[in-house]
Amino acid sequence: MGNNQNRRRVVVTGMGAVTPIGLNINDFWGNLISGKSGASHITSFDTTGFDTKIAAELKGFDPTLYMDKKSVKRMDPFTHYALAAAEMAITDSGMNFEKEDRNRIGVVFGSGIGGMWTYYHQTKELFENGPSRVSPLFVPMMIADIAAGYIAMKFGVKGPNYATTSACATSSHAIADAVMLIERGNANVMLTGGSEAPICPIGVAGFNSMRAMSTRNDEPERASRPFDAERTGFVMGEGGAVLVVEELEHAIKRGAKIYAEIAGFGLTADAYHITAPAPGGEGAVRSMSLAIQDAGLKPIDIDYINAHGTSTPFNDKNETEAIKTVFANHAYKLHISSNKSMIGHLLGAAGAVEAVATIKTIVEGIIPPTINLENPDPECDLNYVPNTAIQKTVNAAISNTFGFGGHNASILFTKYSNNDGNF
Repeated sequence: MGNNQNRRRVVVTGMGAVTPIGLNINDFWGNLISGKSGASHITSFDTTGFDTKIAAELKGFDPTLYMDKKSVKRMDPFTHYALAAAEMAITDSGMNFEKEDRNRIGVVFGSGIGGMWTYYHQTKELFENGPSRVSPLFVPMMIADIAAGYIAMKFGVKGPNYATTSACATSSHAIADAVMLIERGNANVMLTGGSEAPICPIGVAGFNSMRAMSTRNDEPERASRPFDAERTGFVMGEGGAVLVVEELEHAIKRGAKIYAEIAGFGLTADAYHITAPAPGGEGAVRSMSLAIQDAGLKPIDIDYINAHGTSTPFNDKNETEAIKTVFANHAYKLHISSNKSMIGHLLGAAGAVEAVATIKTIVEGIIPPTINLENPDPECDLNYVPNTAIQKTVNAAISNTFGFGGHNASILFTKYSNNDGNF
């Protein structure tokens, strides 16, 4: 429970996800705690000439399970992922929309880039065949807010509706905004999260030019190795996740199962560089500290951090420094792990998928591992749960996401308690 005793409490009552290691929550979680990598050679386009030939793609995803074939053709893949995850989350929540005031249910759902496949195909069409061949659906398929719009249309919810875009912090910002809208009384229920479909030629080429991605093409399953001395960059992933977040009394009144409480968050900017994190993780220090303060907790109360942990040299070192600054000696006692070692980096969808993993960690009492952590970087010397999941009671956990442009977001989840916050 937060430090403001008068604000409305917000809990998570439904979850859905499509990820490179599972197309539903149970498969995702089972593979996550088993340490299964979702990385493999790229199949969605010819990678001849590309430095990176590997990624964590969705495998076997069929959008027609969630919409008709005509709708599939009129949407970018990032919207397919959004609608699939939303349907799963709403079903999981047990909410009967026929009994709800849909004006009090909203959507804040982000994408770091939006319809990148659509942009790629239509730009190709423009240069090869001229402007008259560009689809009239180009703009509505591409724009980053369209997934939020489609979710609202499909489920008929008419509350606050918009998208967030803050690079790799996008969907954590969406979750924070959804919480704020409920706290201040603008909505009772929010559908929130993010999706991304960036594994296309222009996406891979762009990140290759930045030298941000791993080129360990001969062994893709071992390429994403956060906090390891031999890490060489991130592995791109795709997918999405949706959380049903709900005002506590509303959830109790309808008899909902409650996964966890969103007890606080911290949102900061580095104001330093377009891609590099601020020295010492200064912005990350403040985002984690603000989240703990917002929840009315102390650093020693935090049991687990779901790290941003991208597997890039700069990020992992800076996040480690930031954790040491915030938690002092407790930094060596709490557990930390990076889901990206298995699912890759889902860019704008990372925060939402990792929020789902963090909540499952609290509910199940199992901390997923950081796989491929074989030769720890001496500058990354904390307890990153290497290679094998562990069982541990987790009452409070932080999920970190940090984005290009210096965007930082830390979301703090706690085990739900009905005794006024004392877990």
